[in-house]
Amino acid sequence: MTGHASGALGLLRDREFAALSGVAFARSQAYSTILIALALYADQFGTTGIVEGLFGTAFAIAQLLVVLPLGRKVDTGNAKHFLLAGLAINVAVFVGFALVENSVHVILIRILQGLGASLLWITGSAVVGEISPEDGSGRWLGAYNQVGAFSSLAGDVIGGYLLYTYDFVWAYAALTAITFLALVLVWRYLRDNPGGQKDPDEATGMETFRSLLSRPMIRALVIFRVGFSVGKMAVIIFLPIFARTEFGINAFAIGWILAGGKLTKSIFQGYMGDLTDRIGRRYWFVAVGALLYGLGTALIPFALVFEGAIQPVRFDAFGRTQVLGGAFFALFAAYGILGIADSVRLPASMALFVEEGETLDSVASSMSLRSIAWKVGQVTGPVLVGGIKDAVSTTAAFLTAAAFIGVATGIFVITYLRTRETPVATPAAGD
Repeated sequence: MTGHASGALGLLRDREFAALSGVAFARSQAYSTILIALALYADQFGTTGIVEGLFGTAFAIAQLLVVLPLGRKVDTGNAKHFLLAGLAINVAVFVGFALVENSVHVILIRILQGLGASLLWITGSAVVGEISPEDGSGRWLGAYNQVGAFSSLAGDVIGGYLLYTYDFVWAYAALTAITFLALVLVWRYLRDNPGGQKDPDEATGMETFRSLLSRPMIRALVIFRVGFSVGKMAVIIFLPIFARTEFGINAFAIGWILAGGKLTKSIFQGYMGDLTDRIGRRYWFVAVGALLYGLGTALIPFALVFEGAIQPVRFDAFGRTQVLGGAFFALFAAYGILGIADSVRLPASMALFVEEGETLDSVASSMSLRSIAWKVGQVTGPVLVGGIKDAVSTTAAFLTAAAFIGVATGIFVITYLRTRETPVATPAAGD
């Protein structure tokens, strides 16, 4: 385990990988800190489940509109410029969040945040896939995600601490400083034009996407991600809100709940990337990780059972008395399971999309398909689950999310097994 972890960390000696890791660090830390802030905004503004769902949907709307053209631009243009633009947009997002006065403002800023996140996520992942060695894409992508997972953990703990001890402004000031540092690293160390090698005159964007979708593995993965994203986005948006509004858990403690999953994710993801490279059969890693994620999601409502069932833990920290009840420990355990599940699934999923994209010299376009499949569920999922939360109960909402994950996984396995033996002709770009 130690050898794999050190191998992943060893990649940071590569200056370009270090610069891209700075992007992953800034992006993930911002995302995690703002998720905790959204729980505080929900409590402060007394939002309904539907409005809370819009916090997630607004983030995805901008991404849904830009991921396809963005992937094509990265494949044919200068990816470095897109990374710098995404980092600059994130700084504007932090200023906007510091000034919000109601839930409508939050929703509008989340749209801008979605745009910046798309620029960083798609471009960063595609560039890592492009500059990585041919036989080491799983390791590079696993290590890249490992950095993001560690940063996400830091965002939970440090961001939660700043939100709890100080206020929104200090938290956003810290995020601004980190993002500016990442911008300097990219500008200084990343090669110019590090993206794809596709000739823009060789094929239209739609031809490239049709070629990708003609491949059975791509189709199976796209169908899977639409359903899986509905369930996972419900967890990402509603678990912090559930902890805050149902149990009154403070921002710092919410950060530790989320850190439980991020810790397991940061520890295991690099190792799982190596494992997928050695074993192959990546589709099984995707399926097993997804089913484990569904199990963790179904366990979240058990916080209602554990709250009051065990003696709360009390201790003094940061000038206040901290009280950690049964709900805290139940949510911490459930999110830890979710972190392990993502460690199994993510490196395999990303490596599959990279491999399929490389067959057409369209890695960024392949990653865009991966992203847009997610956005379809991300746009509809939070509002759907929020409506179930309002109409039925929070427990029903989380169980519905788990059901979406289970069904999506079953469809993925069946689709792949039915199509893997079917010979596929890869159409020429000009056909």
